[in-house]
This record gives sequence, C-alpha cells and structure tokens, in this order.
Amino acid sequence: MASWVSLLLFLIWQSTSKAQEESSNNIPILEFTSETPINNVVQDPNTGRIYLGAVNTIFQLGPSLHKEAQAETGPKQDARTCTPPASACQDTKLMPNLNKLLLVHPSNGSLIVCGSRYRGICSLLNLTNVGQQLYYSDSKGERTYVASIEDNVNVVGVMSTFLRDEHTFSVFLVGKGYGSLDSTKLISTRILQDFRDWVVFESIIEASTVQTTPFVPKYLHDFRHAFKEDGFVYFLFSRTLDGTDNKNLTFVSRLCEEDHHYYSHTELQLNCGPNNRYNKVQAAYVASPGKELARVMTELGTYGKVFSWNKVLFMVATPDDDDNDSALCMYPLNAINERLVDIISACYSDSGKISGFPAVDIPYSSKTDEFCTSKISKDTLENFKCGADFLPSPLASKPRFALKADAVLTRPGLLTAVAVAMENDHTIVFLGNSQGEVFKVHLTTDPYVYSKTPGDMIGEKVNKNLFFDLSQSHLYITTEKKITKVPVQTCLQKKDCQSCVEMMDPYCGWCVLEGRCTRRSECRRAEEKNGWLWSPRQQCVKIVSFFPPNLSCKKTQKVKINIPSLPSIWPADRLHCTIDSLQCEGTMSDSGQVSCDLPRPSLIPQTPEDQDFVAVAVKIFVNETVQLATREFKFYNCAATVRKSENTPCMSCVASSWGCQWNTRDHTCSDMDDVNGPNIIKHRQGAKCPQFENPDPVLIPVGYKTRISFEGINLDLYQGRIFTIGTELMRNVEEEVNFEDGPFYTFSGFNFSYNKSPETNVLFYVKDKESGKKMDSTLNVTLYNCSMGREDCSLCKNADQKYKCVWCAKQKACVYEKLCSPDQHGSEDPNNTECPDPQITDIIPLFGPMRGGISITIRGSNLGIHKEDIKSITVVGEPCVHQQEKYSVSTSVVCEIGPLDRMKSLWGHVEVEVKGGKRGTSSMYFTYRDPIPEEVKPARGPIAGGTLITISGQFLDTGSKDDVQVTIGAVDCTVEQFGPKITCRTGEYRADKVPSDPHTVTVKYGKSTTTTIPSAFQFLENPIVLDHQPKGSFVCGGRNIVVTGSGFDLIQTAVMKVQGDNAVSVQHIQDAQEKNDTVIQFRSPTVNNSLYQHFKTYIKLDNWEKELKPFDYHPDPTFNELAKKTITEAGIIIVTGRGFSKAMTAKEAQAFVGDVPCLVNTLQDDKLFLDPPSTPPRARSRRHRRDTRPELLDLTIKFGKGEWVVGSVRYKQNNDLSLYIIIPAVIVPMLLIIAISVYCYRRKSQQAEREYEKVKHQLENLEESVRDRCKKEFTDLMIEMEDHTNDLSEGRIPFLDYKTYTDRVFFLPSKDGANDVMITGKLDIPEARRATVTQALNQFSNLLNSKTFLINFIRTLERSHDFNARAKVYFASLLTVALHGKLEYYTDIMRTLLLELMEEYVNSKNPKLMLRRSETVVERMLCNWMSICLYQFLKDSAGEPLYKLFRAIKHQIEKGPVDARVKKAKYTLNDTGLLGDDVEYSVLTLQVLVHGEGPDVTPVKVLNCDTISQVKEKIIEQVYRNLPYSLRPKVDSVTLEWRPGSTGQILSDLDLTSQKEGRWKRINTLAHYNVRDNATLVLSRAPHPPHNYDQNQENHEERNALLDDDKVFHLVRPADELDEIKSKRGSIKDKSMTKAITEIYLTRLLSVKGTLQQFVDDFFRSVLCSGAVVPPAVKYFFDFLDEQALKHNNVDEETIHIWKTNSLPLRFWVNILKNPHFIFDVHVSEVVDASLSVIAQTFMDACTKSEHKLSRDSPSNKLLYAKEISTYKKMVDDYYKGIRQMVSVSDQDMNTHLAEVSRSHTDKLNTQVSLHQLYQYASKYYDGIVASLEEDPAAQNKQLTMRLQQIAAALENKVTDL
Repeated sequence: MASWVSLLLFLIWQSTSKAQEESSNNIPILEFTSETPINNVVQDPNTGRIYLGAVNTIFQLGPSLHKEAQAETGPKQDARTCTPPASACQDTKLMPNLNKLLLVHPSNGSLIVCGSRYRGICSLLNLTNVGQQLYYSDSKGERTYVASIEDNVNVVGVMSTFLRDEHTFSVFLVGKGYGSLDSTKLISTRILQDFRDWVVFESIIEASTVQTTPFVPKYLHDFRHAFKEDGFVYFLFSRTLDGTDNKNLTFVSRLCEEDHHYYSHTELQLNCGPNNRYNKVQAAYVASPGKELARVMTELGTYGKVFSWNKVLFMVATPDDDDNDSALCMYPLNAINERLVDIISACYSDSGKISGFPAVDIPYSSKTDEFCTSKISKDTLENFKCGADFLPSPLASKPRFALKADAVLTRPGLLTAVAVAMENDHTIVFLGNSQGEVFKVHLTTDPYVYSKTPGDMIGEKVNKNLFFDLSQSHLYITTEKKITKVPVQTCLQKKDCQSCVEMMDPYCGWCVLEGRCTRRSECRRAEEKNGWLWSPRQQCVKIVSFFPPNLSCKKTQKVKINIPSLPSIWPADRLHCTIDSLQCEGTMSDSGQVSCDLPRPSLIPQTPEDQDFVAVAVKIFVNETVQLATREFKFYNCAATVRKSENTPCMSCVASSWGCQWNTRDHTCSDMDDVNGPNIIKHRQGAKCPQFENPDPVLIPVGYKTRISFEGINLDLYQGRIFTIGTELMRNVEEEVNFEDGPFYTFSGFNFSYNKSPETNVLFYVKDKESGKKMDSTLNVTLYNCSMGREDCSLCKNADQKYKCVWCAKQKACVYEKLCSPDQHGSEDPNNTECPDPQITDIIPLFGPMRGGISITIRGSNLGIHKEDIKSITVVGEPCVHQQEKYSVSTSVVCEIGPLDRMKSLWGHVEVEVKGGKRGTSSMYFTYRDPIPEEVKPARGPIAGGTLITISGQFLDTGSKDDVQVTIGAVDCTVEQFGPKITCRTGEYRADKVPSDPHTVTVKYGKSTTTTIPSAFQFLENPIVLDHQPKGSFVCGGRNIVVTGSGFDLIQTAVMKVQGDNAVSVQHIQDAQEKNDTVIQFRSPTVNNSLYQHFKTYIKLDNWEKELKPFDYHPDPTFNELAKKTITEAGIIIVTGRGFSKAMTAKEAQAFVGDVPCLVNTLQDDKLFLDPPSTPPRARSRRHRRDTRPELLDLTIKFGKGEWVVGSVRYKQNNDLSLYIIIPAVIVPMLLIIAISVYCYRRKSQQAEREYEKVKHQLENLEESVRDRCKKEFTDLMIEMEDHTNDLSEGRIPFLDYKTYTDRVFFLPSKDGANDVMITGKLDIPEARRATVTQALNQFSNLLNSKTFLINFIRTLERSHDFNARAKVYFASLLTVALHGKLEYYTDIMRTLLLELMEEYVNSKNPKLMLRRSETVVERMLCNWMSICLYQFLKDSAGEPLYKLFRAIKHQIEKGPVDARVKKAKYTLNDTGLLGDDVEYSVLTLQVLVHGEGPDVTPVKVLNCDTISQVKEKIIEQVYRNLPYSLRPKVDSVTLEWRPGSTGQILSDLDLTSQKEGRWKRINTLAHYNVRDNATLVLSRAPHPPHNYDQNQENHEERNALLDDDKVFHLVRPADELDEIKSKRGSIKDKSMTKAITEIYLTRLLSVKGTLQQFVDDFFRSVLCSGAVVPPAVKYFFDFLDEQALKHNNVDEETIHIWKTNSLPLRFWVNILKNPHFIFDVHVSEVVDASLSVIAQTFMDACTKSEHKLSRDSPSNKLLYAKEISTYKKMVDDYYKGIRQMVSVSDQDMNTHLAEVSRSHTDKLNTQVSLHQLYQYASKYYDGIVASLEEDPAAQNKQLTMRLQQIAAALENKVTDL
C-alpha cells in the first residue's frame, strides 16, 4: 500500500491527483481535482483513458487518474450575439467556455469537443495527447454550430455512421435543447470530414420537423442521454406536452441509423411511478439485466418476457415540483420498441388508433387536421419501419399509450446519476445524488440499498456521467470539481464470515476453506457446495449442536460436532479442533459430523464465581489457520449450583438444568450417578428436600421479641438433630430451634431494631448445628415499625388494625401496643388514649381579599383522623368552608374563606375544631386586605402573544399564585411569577380589529375579587420580517445572521431555532445577540449533521414564529494538508480545501498563526489567501524548548463557532540590515512612490465616492418602493376586515325546480353537457313509429321492474371491458330517471348491489376504498339517490347558507380587480388565482339607463379597471337582480353606450383605440375611455348599427385582424413574453423599481378568509348539525352501513367513518358546494369557482380521519384553514355520533317518504327518453344479456329472454328469431 502512495502522491500546479488510504478502512481511493467545474466525462473504450470536459480546460487522465495532458479551451473573447470569427464582433469580453459535448471517436483517434463559445462550435483533439488540436475552424458559418451558448441547455451525442454514394462516413448525432441564440436544430447529424460541399461538423440531414424555429422554445427540451442499439439511435429527454402546460414529461425518441431524412423519428412517453409521479428524467444507463433480474422482471408480468441478454434502460427521475424525492425505473428496450412499432403501425394502418382510442400525436406541429390517413396493409409494414416521404412524421405517443413502469426504488433527495453492473447473474445499481453520495443497490424482488461508496461526502452533485473502468471492478464518480475512482466492492476488508454476510453485498461471499471475504471468482473452491457463502443469503458455517450437549467439569470424552453447512472436506484438508488452549485432531464421520476429544478435567478453566458452569469456545480449523466455525461448549459444576440460593441449597441443586443430585448426609451437590439411597435426592425431586416453611405470625413488630413457629418437612434423616435459626438483619445472633410435636418448630424470636422504612422483608435461614450447614428454608416475615411515618397521635390511630399500633402518651410516640406500659396509677388503656389538641404550624397564604373566595391551607398536627372529624374552621372569626376532598390525615386542612365585614378587625387567628370539641389556634395572624393593581409594563404587544407583562401595585401578593387569573380584554395571560409584582405571559389575540383599542387588564383573585387597570394594554400587528442575510450557515453554526423588518421593538425575546426533518431530530436554539426596531442579529445555531437531513430554520419572536426561507445548512469545510510549512512576513499563506465559500465570506473568516490574527485577503471555494501576521506570533500554549529553532505554531482557521487547526508552521523573520544601507536604498524611492500613490489615490477615491453615491441612491429608491408597497398592502388588509353581512342583499333565493335540478346533477357533467338528450328531451323518432316505440318502451319499463332482469342487465354491462367509468355514471343516471316512479324498488336494487359490492371489498380488497369513486353502477346510483332524497332538505335548510356563501364570495371578489384574461383576482381564497401585481384602481358609481324601459336610472358600482364585458355583467346583475340568471340578457346581447357630450360612444372590449404594447393589445377598460364617476351609460338590448362601431375606420380587414389576434391582455401581461420596448434603458429601470414582491399579496388570502369566515361556518353548521333536521335518507343509509359493518369482523370504526364520508359528504355535499348552479339559477365564474374549490377541499379534509401534517411546503390553501380543520373534524364526528343515537327510520317509513317523492315529481321527468337511452345499452350488449338470462333459472321461469326479444323486435323494427 505504501508503494501505491509513494507512486501516486505528487503535486501539480493547477490540479492535483492523489492516492490516499482512508485511515478507517484502507480502501485505495484515487482522485483528480480540477480548478474549474467539470461538465462532461468520457472513457476511451480501448485504452481506459479518462477525458474530462471542464470549464476552460480539457484534461486527459490515465486509468488511475494521473494527468497525462491538458488543453486550454478558454476563456475566450466573445459576446452572446457574436457570430464567429470573434475578430469581426464588437463588445466582446473574456467569457468562460463550458464543455457541452465530449465524444470519443476511437476509429481515427480523435476526441470531439464542443463548447459554449462562438455559437457552440466544435474541435477535434488527439486522443493520445489532447494538447494537440487536429481540427478547428470558426469561419464555416451557421451550418457548423453544434452546441449551445446557454449554460443551462443540455447537449447529448452518440457516434454513428452514414452511407452515401457507397461512401461510409463517421458521423455523430446530437440532441440539444433550445437556446435563444443557438442553432435551432433539436436533433442533427454531424459529419467528421470534408466531402464535396460538406465541411467538418456540418449538419448533413435537413428535416424541418425537428429542426425548425417556431415550435422548439415552447417544449423546453432537456436532453439527458443518447445511445445506439441494434440499428437504432435513441434520445432520452424531458419536454412539455404541447407548450401550453409547463409540466415536464419524459420521452424516448428513436431513429433508424440509416434514415437519411428522420422520417422514422418517433417519440414514446415514459411514465415512472404511480400516476407518473416521477415525470422528469435526470440520468439513465443502458445495460443487460442479468439472469436474476430478468427472471424477476418476467415474473412481475408488467415488463413482458425479459432475457438476461436483452438490454434494459435504467432511468432515475424526479417529480417536477419536488427535488427531495427520486425514483429508479426500468424499461426493457424490447418493450420500448414494441410500443413504438404499435404507435407507428397505428398511424400507418389504423387511422392513428389502438383499440379504438387515438394513440398517435404529431409533435412540434401546428396542424390540427387528421394526419394518420395512410392505409398501408399490415403485412407490408415491415418495408416502412423507417418511414417514408409520403408517410407522416415525426410521430409521438398520446399520454394514454405511454410506456408505464413502477418505481423499483425510491429515495429521498435528488438522484442525479445511475450506473448498472452485473456480478454472478445479479444486478447492482449505483445511484448518485445531489449531495455527492453514491448508493449501492441490489436489484432483486425487493431491491435494497446495502452500502454507500467510500469517500468524503462533500455536498456536491454527482455528474450524470457515472461509469466503470474497463475491468468493471472500479467506478468513476465525478462531482463538481473532482473525479474519484473507487472499487465497486470492499469484500477483503471483512475478516470474518459474520461481518462479510452482514454487508449483504452481492459482490461478496465468504470463501469457507480459505477463510476470506472475496468475490466468487477469487475463491478457488467456490463451485463446491457451501464452498462460497454469498453475502446477501446471510448464512455462515455454524455448529448447530454437540453430542453430548454439555459435560461435567469432572469428566472427559469425545464430542460429536454437528455442522450441516460444512463444505466437502478432501482427504488433503487437515481438520483440527481448538478447545480453550488445547488443540486436537478432528475426524470427519460419514454422516458429516466432526469428532474431537474434550480436554481432561485438570485443563478445564475454573468455574466463575457467579455461575455454575464454564463456557469454553470450541473452534474447528482446516489447514492449520482457517477457522471454519465456533461455538461455546458448557462444562457444568454441580457443586456451584448452590451458590445461586444459599438458603435453599437442596432445591437449587436438584432444580438445575445440568441433572445434579443432592446428598442430604454430607450436604453436597454432585454429578448424577447410579448411586441410590435414602440420603440421595435425584434431579427434579425438589419436593423430597428437607426444608422449613410457613412461619407464623408473618408480621413482627420492631423492638418486641415475638415467638415464631414454623413447619419442617422431610426431616426423617435429621431425627434428634439440633437446628439454629438466624437472619442477615441480626448478623451475629443465632437462636436454637425448639421442636414441638408433629412437624412444628418454634423459636423465641429476635428483638429487632429497624428505622429505614415502615416495613421490610426478613428472610430466616436454618442451620444444622452439628455441621453448621444451611438447610432449605423459605421462612419469610414482614418487620414493621409503628413510629415510622406516624409522627402524631391522629396518624397513629389511622394505622391499619393489623399492626396494633397505639399512641403512647408517656413516650409521646406511636409504638406497638405491648411496648406502651400504662402508668403505675392505673391510667387508661393506651388503646383508648385521647389525642392532644390540634396544633397549627403554618397558614398558606397569610393574606386574603376582603370578599373572600380563595382557598387557604392550614398545616399542623393532630388535625383529625377522618375528614368528617373537622367540625369547624374560623379565620379572623369568620367561618371558613372545609374542602373535604383536599384533606390530608392529621397534617393538612384546606378551606375557602368567606367575606369579612369591613367594620371588624382585618387580622386575627385561625382556629380549627375537631371531633371531641378539641380546638387548635394558630400563633400567626391571617390578614384580610384588598389588592390594588396600578400599572402594567409594557403597555403594548404583538397579537401573536408571548409578551411578558409586569403588573405592579399594592398588596398584589394577596392569596396565592393558584388563586390569581389575569386577562387582557378577552385574552388570557398566564401567570408566571407571583409576589409583590405579578408577571404573566399574554396569549394570542384573535379579534379582527388590529391595532386593538387599549384593553382593560383584569386581575381576578379567587371567586369574588376582581380588580382592573383600564386601558392598560394594546395589541398591535405582529412584526414584519422583510429579509435575512446571509442565507446560509455551516453546521458548526456561529455565523452572524441579520434579520431586517419592522416592529421588532414590540418583541421581548427573539430566538432562532433549527429543526431537522428526521423523526429523531432535535431542535437547536440560539438567542438573539442584538436587537432594535428594524434589525435583529442572531448567531446561527450549531446543528448535528450526523444524519443527513434537511433543516428548517425559524425565528421565534415571543409567540410569533416565522420560517426563514431560503436558509440552507452546508457541511463544514474540509482542509487539505499545508503545502508550505514556513511563513515569512513578506510571503502569503495559501490554505486549500473544499466548501469554503458555501457559507462564509473573507470578512467573516478569521485566521491565527499562534496567538496573532492574520487578515483573510481572498476567499474562494477551495482556497484561502492569508496575509502573514504583522507582529511575530507566539504559541498559544508555552512549549519549553532547549533548541533555538523557530517554534512550531498552529495555523488556525475560525468560521463562526467552527475552529480548525490546519497544520503547524514556522514563522521566519528576515535579518536586520544595517541602517546606513537601508536609509538611502529604501527611504528615498519610497518617498517618490508615496507621492505618486497619493495623487493616484485621490483621483481613484473621488471616482469611487461618486460610484458609491450612485449605488446608495438606487438602494434608497428601492427600499422606499418596498416600504410603500408593504404599507399599502397592510392598509388594504385593514379595510377588508369588516362585517360582510351588511353588503349581502336579502334577495329571493333562485332555487331550480326539481326537474332542472336532477337534469343538472345527473346529466350536466356528461360529455354532451347541456345538449344531452336527457336535458333537451328531444328524441328523433318518425311519427309513424312513435306509437309502436312508446308501447315497446312501456314493455321495456315493465321488464326493468323485474329484479331478476335488472340485476342480470347491470352485471352483464359491468363485466364488459368497454363499459367504462363515464358510461357507468351515465347508465346509473338513466336508470334513476327510468325507475323514478318506483323509488322503493330502485332502493331495493341499490341495497342488493351494495351488499355485493361490500362483500367484494371486505373480503378481497381494502374495505376503506369502498364508495371512494364511482367505479360501479351502484356507486353512482347511491349518489343519485342521495341527490333525490336531499333536494327538499336543500330547499328548506342548507340552501340558504350555501346561497349566502356563494353571494358573499362573488361580492368579495368583485370588490377588487379581476383579470378577465388570466382569471385572477385581487381578493380570492385560492393562491393560484391570486393577482400578484399591484393594480391601481378606483370605485366608480355609474348611472345606468336601460334603453326602452323608462327614465329611471339604476346606480351601479364598478371599478375603473373593469373591462367593458365585466361592466356589462355588473350592470345586468344590478338592473335585473330580481330575475334568475337564465332569464337575464346575456353580455353578448347588449351594448353599452356612453354619452359624455352630444355624441354617444359605444364601449367595447377591443376596437381600434385599444392600446398596443409591442405585439400585445390591452383590453379596453373604463379608465381607457376615461369614464368618470357618476357618468350616465345606456344599456341597449338590440345591438347598434355597425357604422357607429367602426368610427374612423378605413380598413375592415385590419379591424378583423385586430380582434382575432390572441395576444391580448387585461391587467397583467404574461411574464415570459418580452418585447422590444423593455430593452430601452429607461423602461428597464422603471420595471426594476416597480417589481412586486409577490409574497406580500398572500396576506389578502387571510383577509378574504376572515371576511367570509361566518358564511363558511354557517354553511358547515347547516350541513353537519344532527341537532336540527336530519333527512330520513341519511339516518336510514347510515344505519344500513352500521348494520353491515357489524356482520364483518375486519370493519373497524375508522372504516365505517370513511364509508359514511364517501357516501354523503364527498358524494353529495362537495359536488353541490363546488357547483352551486346545480341547485340555484346562477352563473359560477372561474374566479368564484377557484375560491369554492378551496372551501370544498377544506370540507373534504374535515371529513377524513387522517391527520394533516403541515409543513412549509404545504399549499397555501391547506394552511389557510389549518386552524379550523380540527373544529370541523369534531363537527363531522359529532354529526355521525348524533345520527347514530337518533331513532331509527324503518323500511316502511322510508318507503312512504320515497313514494311521496315519486308521486310529486315523476311526471315532470323525461322518463320515455331515459328508457329509450337505456335500451341503447340493452341493444349494444344484447347477446351478453341474453346469455346471462338463459343461465339464470329464475329468468327462464319468467320468460325474460322472450320478452326482451319482443321489445327488440318492436324497437329496432326487425324480425327476430321469434
């Protein structure tokens, strides 16, 4: 290893390559570092050389990463708009050259290099020496522009060949995203030699479809990989679908290699993960899957048949919107090709359809007409597999026919690279991520990550070029500036089998007979059974058992060792056993067992003190040194078993697991033998042991000698023996035992003393006096002490009777009754002693308010035994009410004081009277006084609360802390300190008015005393945080973070806290360092980064918390060894390492040499330049040195709290020169230099000052602008928080009639919408057949009323594959109308089908998913049933609050600007519909005159920024407010005329006066026409003659073009479209000054929410209140669900809750809430719909059981109602509970109700039309229905088949087989 190091460790000026050994695990890691970021990496497949394409440099490295050559490619003089050669360009500057494409062209030994300079032209370098350029030309024009000048445009390429005129050329194909100044070719083929008119790098194929300008920018192509396989070239990329939606999708495109026109270019969408969650490809790798993975993929079935030699595309992808989640997906190339062939053949032969569905798209084309019109026969398709000029191209798959793959593996974080390797038929995937880590994954049935590659995790992205060396034994990992070569496995590191298999590394296994962890190929006998144990199998050679399993330590014999997994042992293999230190030869029996000799007893180790056996390792070795297996063998020692329990030696002996026996004669435990006799007790015969048991009594008092008797059994052999008894508690005292008759013994007891606790257990032992040996004894008694814990008489009398404790007056103590001798004068029995008078020792508190109402605690002794003993309590002579539940025996009484008459004395004693008339009086006084609060500081605080206020005054410490309550208005203030001053912390202020009026601070003492300080505290708006700098820190923390904003003076405590997103994460907290009203300074907290996790950073200002976004924690920097160990005052110190600039600047960094600081001059990411110390440094700690050499000093770098000693240096001072040499040689030139410098400096400083003033002025303007915006938004918010109910008119609610309601609920969502035949009711039936058809439909109606027929009908339809979800919904709605006349029958059918559905879900699926979607007919039937049954409830109860909510939302939205084009509003609940720009507007009141309807004018409020159409809508709304929407004139049918003078002007959205801004036109508004407040406008029904409209118009075509142009906008122009105007300097400045900070406007969501809250609550209450009227249908159906749930074991309460939610709230209420026009005659605009969707989502969230974890990434809509969700959830729970407790609705009651609905409404419905439509389904599935009926005996009995055939004959006018 040392030779490796010495060979590879050398220094290069700009880049280094080094080989180092990691101290921890000795893995050789070779690496090379570049000065600039690395863009691309490729490997020469012939030589294994590595080529790095970095910024400005190309490196050529050997396979072990030592540098062989390099080529400088930049920086270059260039300009973005420059067309090379650069010499012809103006305004050029030095620009870096990024490497865009790097390809090895091995056949002619060249490297293709394309950069980002000069429009992306390329060059050819020599493969063996990249310093030699083979070709370069910048004068060949646009045809040779290959790559891109844009940094973020990805370019991929692949080598290929091209055949022309029998010449074969080397070419490379390029895929490139769109760059605004690049070549517009998406895909191009580039030649590598001059040929006729072609020049090197020219694009030799022209194919307009993938090389045209207009369509490319819309699609946002991001190319990630290109490869060649089997005659095809493939490109992998992501793009948007059609340019209208920004969602990326992943595509693979394919070209035939010999296709000279790109006719074969076909794109296939690749979906990864559920619902294509991972929609954006990041990297890919093509490899064969190996046998194991091929088998797994085939078995899964989703990949088709996969063989080990097939190629598979392995791809890593992420969601568009979440970089913290990634997945690996696999696509066999066979499956890709098969799907591509399907797409191509569908277009060429089947009009672009597969199974009847459109499958083919033409991308990048504006054509909308049919394109797949060719009809090539399928058998000739093979001839056109590469397309043709007459066939459509390019082709792409429709999303429905995307190739779908499951995510094989998902990982948190962003995966950026993938590489795949095979080992022994197994597949290993290496996945790189954005943190510089590479994970190793074993792809099996259940893929798992088993390791990370060694190396330092540097927090930099792994480059997508991840690949292996030529031997596949090493992996090259490239990060931002470094490439590393690491081995793919580290098997040899593991030194034993267990650690080898614990790795679960598919590369590794345990080579048994060599005793090494190796790859299979490195193990000589791996092919033998059990010769090589594969790591993932988790199996080692193990000794399973011994025979005998254990042995006495006094014996020896052969042991047979059973090792089932032993490999075959050859005669040449030498086996031996090692047992402890003894070695013996092992022999192998035919059965595979190994036999070894056990050691002699004298060689067996001693038995340890604390156990009865000794375990000795038995090891089996082969060939002297290779250990095969080991296991402990136990030698037991019977004599040691008695140590476990010395008081029961016999039982311990015979109960042991070793089979020992007990000899009663000599008291010994010995090995089992054949000796029998009366004195031998055999194994497991514990009942025969001589023993003593059952002591009496078991309670022994302390200090009194108590006689104890007990039993002795099995003592025949001990006749006449004397026993002694003792205990550990009485160490040196033993008593003789007296033998009574029978088995009984007694002894006189001990006089115990013990005072550690009231009770303790005492265990007696019994000895045979003659031998002194202990007998078995289980004599266990309880020793107790009466005086412990019973300090006074009352406590003593309260003791349990069994203890016989009495209060001994003479001793004044509680003692055992026999220890208290009565006085000689015959005084009373101690049991009858009366207790002394109560004593009071303490009163808490000592002060109380005059009105009483607080509790006081009286402490003392002899305060009674039972709570009833307290007869009375008085405080200052006033009665105090005893609170019995707080009584403690004898020691404590609590009572509540009453009021005191002010005429009486204010202080006095406390007196307690107990049973027996005894009284106790306190020596201390209790005082009545009234507290007087006077002042509150501070007097202001934020509405979030958390302000610590101090109340001062007189006598505030009256009562106790528990008695005091402080409130500020209605806000609680939590008391924290109580005393002469009271401090409390404010709660959250929730009222609308901010700032609040000054509130009264109320201090309440107990129940009766309330004191106030009027107008003492005011709640102000929370502080505003505008920005924080800097926006990151190292994990070591300590960086100075400055938070700016306003209102910080209100805040008392400011804390910065950091929290990780792991479950085990802890908070890291740091207090603020400095604070004023606009700035707070923190030091970033230190965080623990041992687990890689994402950190969120918050600041907490009192109770208000705000997340700092963005704020990132970066890994601490790493430092390299110092190259230069000696520093001088004239030199410069260079420190190298990684990651310096991630979270530190040169100003913040500190450096020290010894104890002297040195200036950090320059800080780069990988270098620090330090100025040397100005004074000679000394070591921080003294080192006594005898020599005079300069001492070693530590060079220390400090970043925040992080401190690193980089190395040791010596400081060398220059020798002093003689003064007479210095003066003339130095001083004179210096004076000259100083003079010149002063002059230059003055000029420079004046110029710098001018620049500084200019920048300062710009910053002040910007700051002023932001401040103004914040102030304006705050004012807006205040104005909006008013009571909205005043504005809501009390107009009539326009309910729809029943038929229109059902039509809209059932059929409006259908594909024909309002034109559906069920809504129009028009059937196209000839007059001649009408009677026949009507009669047949009536027969069909009768047939539907047969349950047998209807159930068969529905089942047949549901079994059909083409009966899709939309058809099921429509069919169920038709059925509802057709059976409306018999709703009881409809309900019966629904119940039957529901029971079947329930059975299916409960038994085979997840029951929670039932009723979630309308996947079956019955689920839609249920939805319709609910709609029918709840119509009346809507009209009577829930309709009004819903209508009010709808009106309130509409009104609120229309109070502010609404962009008519982008459908965004200033006031909305939906953040995506929020108008994020500051629109100037004012409210106008128009006087509207309706033409032809008299002289009355109607005042209408509008906004001057409204479009003319919006104005018309508001006028129609106001003028015709008493008419429902359907009867009002429509906007298009009226005109609006303004008459400012003698002539009128027609107002319209677009006309010739419309403002143009570049290519954009602004829609006309009232402000455009300059309409003023109180202007009179005329509304006319009939449109005006055209001449007025076209005033001043000369060209009709011009006007039409004007109106047809779609580039119009209203309030906000789309941000991505920039015009020429913006390039003017003045406008850019203005734009930058007025650029809005969008987040400011999110406060408006809260404003609107607050305004509408009451309406939302009212609607929720009306729907979810079981106390009011609950529709019978709801009770009936919920009871049905409860009944069914009881019949199934696996349906829990949560599942029932989900069923109920799915059947009512989600199935009905959400539908009505999102579509108010289903029940009311109203129009719902898009902006109103967006807000309704937020409320509907809140309603849905309230009905779910799952907890919603909110985070900073949660949508604003979720966060908006986060606080209310828990209340709404409780409403839902209470509603369901309330319904369950209601009286049941019987079947009869329900049927009566349904019959009434049928009777009232059926005749209004289009029943005949529904029957006719239902019959279309019967006709379509006729054969299936007939077959189903013929299989059903019940149907045969009723001749249902024949009846259907008759109906078919009549309806279809055809002859049937009848």
